[in-house]
Amino acid sequence: MAEEITYEYKTVRAVRGANGLVISKMQKDGWELVEQSQGALRSTLEFRRPKKPQPWLLIGAVVAGLVVLSVVIGAVSALGGGGETEDEPDKPAVAVSEKPSATPSPTVVESAATEVITPQNSPEFAALLKADSCDDANLAFATGHKGRTVAFDGSIAHMAPHGGYDTRYDLLLGPGDEGPDTVVGPNFKYEDVNVFDLKLTGKKIPDTVGPGDKFRFVAEVGEFNAAQCLFFLDPVSTEIR
Repeated sequence: MAEEITYEYKTVRAVRGANGLVISKMQKDGWELVEQSQGALRSTLEFRRPKKPQPWLLIGAVVAGLVVLSVVIGAVSALGGGGETEDEPDKPAVAVSEKPSATPSPTVVESAATEVITPQNSPEFAALLKADSCDDANLAFATGHKGRTVAFDGSIAHMAPHGGYDTRYDLLLGPGDEGPDTVVGPNFKYEDVNVFDLKLTGKKIPDTVGPGDKFRFVAEVGEFNAAQCLFFLDPVSTEIR
């Protein structure tokens, strides 16, 4: 007389759309799909397999497989909606808080990169204004602060027409009030500018400018030409002193 086969049964609930993954995993572990019913959010899968004595190594493998299956089902469940049940209404995935954010508005926090560099707030710039026009400090400052804005009291040391035009000029600017007699500091250069480009401000704005005129220069840092010892700037504003 043949020995009657006895079965063990297992019920697995899977999120809709993950049935194939769960069934494939169970079949690899020796389970046979007996019944399948589809709910609103989840499917109920009924499995069975012959209940026979198993070698200890095989039992260990089955246990390990069930652990893996639990992880897979948990991950699939999380992707499909987590712990929702058929009787529970859908819940928002993210709670909405009415509490204002503690993060300061970008308009309130001023970045240090937007601060205008002056001899008063930058010892490096103060030292540069007293250095030789060909000193390595010129290249170091231009490289480290390109695109930043600087402001200093200075004067026009030299002025020449640019490209043969009588309305566009190359200006050499020196720190201080010495004009053509300036002997210390960088050879700051405005290249190919007209009077309008200087953006003159202050009282009694003149129609023309020339060597010796004193201004409060605000400019954007450009390149330093080490071969010519010229430190290029782009004018932002020029206030008459």
